Amino acid sequence: MGVRVPPGLPEQGTIGVNIMNDNTGQQQSSLLDTVKLLGSVLILLAGIVSYYYLIQISILFRVLIILASVVVSLVIFFQTLRGKTLWEFFQGSRVEIKKVIWPTRQETLQTTLTVFVFVLIMGIFFWLLDFLLLFFTNAITS
Repeated sequence: MGVRVPPGLPEQGTIGVNIMNDNTGQQQSSLLDTVKLLGSVLILLAGIVSYYYLIQISILFRVLIILASVVVSLVIFFQTLRGKTLWEFFQGSRVEIKKVIWPTRQETLQTTLTVFVFVLIMGIFFWLLDFLLLFFTNAITS
């Protein structure tokens, strides 16, 4: 049984992850994913703790230890169902970014200047309003 796409929506470019319907397979996958996620977090924490614990080692090696722990942690994370889902989301995001029509340099500059002029005009307006309110308040109270 597949997923039916509503009319008007593209069939290509949709994001989905196949999840097993078999309860035993899903529980094993869930348990294995939990172990992988826990291992990923523990490796990352071990890298951070080693950075502070191994003060006698050069800063270069401590940073390399952290970078290695981050890389290993990410590799393990992307082997889980959540990691695969996140990776598919990233891929879909890249496709969507390519579909965006980005403004030209001239349009960007014109919009920026328009906003700048508007903010300047509103600043002058509020300064004058404040000046007039202060003037009338002083005239009434004195």
